[in-house]
Amino acid sequence: MIVVKTNEARFEYDIHSLVKAFYPDREVKVLEKASTMQSEEGMPEFEIEFQRNGISFSIKEEDVKTESHTLFSNPDDRAETKNDLKMLIYESLSKFLKRELPWGTLTGIRPTKIPMTLLSDQEKSYSEEEILRFMQKKYAVSEEKGKLSIEIAKREKELLSRLHYKDGYSLYIGIPFCPTTCLYCSFTSFPIHAWIDKVDAYLTALEREIDAVAVMMDGKILDTVYIGGGTPTTLSAKELDRLFTKLKGAFDFSSVQEFTVEAGRADSITKEKLQVLYRHGVSRISVNPQTMKEETLKMIGRKATAAQTVEAYELAREVGFQNINMDIILGLPGESAEDVAGTIEKIGRLAPDSLTVHSLAVKRASKLSQWIQVNGIKMLNNTEETMEIAAKGAEKMGLAPYYLYRQKNMSGNFENVGYAAEGKFGIYNILMMEEVQDIVAIGAGSISKRLYEGGRIERCENVKDVAQYIGRIDEMIERKRALF
Repeated sequence: MIVVKTNEARFEYDIHSLVKAFYPDREVKVLEKASTMQSEEGMPEFEIEFQRNGISFSIKEEDVKTESHTLFSNPDDRAETKNDLKMLIYESLSKFLKRELPWGTLTGIRPTKIPMTLLSDQEKSYSEEEILRFMQKKYAVSEEKGKLSIEIAKREKELLSRLHYKDGYSLYIGIPFCPTTCLYCSFTSFPIHAWIDKVDAYLTALEREIDAVAVMMDGKILDTVYIGGGTPTTLSAKELDRLFTKLKGAFDFSSVQEFTVEAGRADSITKEKLQVLYRHGVSRISVNPQTMKEETLKMIGRKATAAQTVEAYELAREVGFQNINMDIILGLPGESAEDVAGTIEKIGRLAPDSLTVHSLAVKRASKLSQWIQVNGIKMLNNTEETMEIAAKGAEKMGLAPYYLYRQKNMSGNFENVGYAAEGKFGIYNILMMEEVQDIVAIGAGSISKRLYEGGRIERCENVKDVAQYIGRIDEMIERKRALF
C-alpha cells in the first residue's frame, strides 16, 4: 500500500488515479495529513501541501526526502489548479521512477475530448500541430498518443455530423445473459443456464418498457440501435425473433443508420440465429474472440475455442453480414507479445470489417480482482510493443482508428481503440464516448442519458438484478418518463 497525505481535502480522485497509474500493483490511499497510516515497508510516502501561492509535493523514501513546488497559474480557477497539481505530481514521479506515462497527466476516459473541443472552436482555427503542442505542454501526452487522439477526433467529428442531435436519439437494449461469466467481466450478466426459466418473463418486461419508450420518443428520429449485454445471442432464435419483431413494430427504423447486435460469444452463435438477425435488418455484428490462444481462453472462462470463433465468423459471412467486428483484449493473464502477434495474424486472415482493441482493465466487481490477489498483477503484461503489434495489424487489414476511450486501472495505462474500414465505423461506440445525443437504454442494468443545452447530462438507471427488473418494471418505466 502507498499513502498520499494532503493538508486539504481537494482533488482526491485525481491524485489517486495519477499515483495509481505509476503504481498499478499497489493499493493507493489519499488521506488527511493528520492520519497515522503509513505506506507499507519499502514503499515511498507522498505528501501534498496546498499553500497560499502554490503547491508542494514531497517524496520520502527511507530517510531521504525530496520536495518539488509549483505556483498556481490561476488560483481562482479550479480546473487550472487541478492541472497544476497533476503536472507537479506527474513530473515528480516521472523523475523519481524514471518512467513516463503514454497519456501523461490525463486520467479521464475521453482524451479525444481535448482535440475535439479545439477542432470545433468557432473563434479560432487550430492546426493539428498546435493541438499536439498544447496536449504535450498542458498534459505531458506523448507525441504518439497525441497524434492518435487528433486523428480519431477528426474522424469522429465527421461521422457525428451525420446525426440528428436535437431531434434525434439512439436506443440501447440490454440482454443480461451469458453462457458463462468471463474472468475480467464486470458487466451486468447472469449465466443463462441458471436463468433459463426467467427469459420469457424478462422479454415480457422488456416489451413493456419498449412500448413505453416508443410513446415517450414519438416524433423523434431514431439514429442508431445497439443490442448488447451480456450476450444477446444466448437467446434462442425464436426469442430473438420475438424481440426484433417487437422492436420493429414499436419504432420507426426507416431513419436508423446503424443496427448493431453483439453476437460476442462463438458458443452462442448458430446459423438459425444469424439468419434471424439478418432477416430483421441487423447491419453490424460482433464476433469476439478476445484472444486466439487456447490456454488463455480456458483460463478466462470462455468456453468457445479459437476454431469455433473462426467457424462462427465464417457462418456470419455465409449468411450475408458485410459489417463484422471482432474484439481482442491486450494484457490478458500470461499473454506475451508473441501471443498477441499470433492472435492478430489469425484475425487478419479472416479480414473483419472492424477490430476493437481493448487494454485489459481490472474491475473490482470482476473475478480478475481475486485472481490477481493469488497470482499477482505482473502476470498482466500490456506494453507499447503489444499495442503497436495490434495497431500495425489493424493497419495491415486496411482498418483506420475511429474511436478511443480509457478506463481506470488499465493494464499498461494505455487505451481502447476501435479500428474500422471506411464506411464500417461503429457510430454507437462514438456516441457513447462523446455524449452528444440522448441515449434511451432498456433492460436490466442499462443506463439512459439525456443531454441538455450547455452540456449538462442527467442519467437514470435500471436495476441490475433480473428478478428485480421484472418485478419493478413499472418503476423503471416511471424513471424514464421523469427523465424524458
